[in-house]
Amino acid sequence: MKWFAAALAGALLLLQYRIWFSADGVSEVLRMRGAVASQEADNQRLSDRNRELAAEVRDLKQGYGALEERARTDLGMVGSNETFFQVLPTDGQSVSAPAPPAPGAAPAGAPPATHTAAR
Repeated sequence: MKWFAAALAGALLLLQYRIWFSADGVSEVLRMRGAVASQEADNQRLSDRNRELAAEVRDLKQGYGALEERARTDLGMVGSNETFFQVLPTDGQSVSAPAPPAPGAAPAGAPPATHTAAR
């Protein structure tokens, strides 16, 4: 009976060794839990981004407000009933003057020149 108890204790120790110290043991389980938590965080971030993009697509399809906002921010467009103001820095930074027009060029704001042939 002593030998049988010793064999059972040895088997138990061997199994415990495999659980705690083998490559497929507790350390692997802990590593996988960390990987799963990291992947869940990435999935949550991407899910939030997908919801934002879906809302933006819905806004672009349904209304003109989102289109106008995009045109203003991305393309710098101004509405026909709006006035564009450009604010220059006043904190002591130098602002370069616009380059003078090329010789023979029309002044800024002038309509394009049209040439007519004399007969």
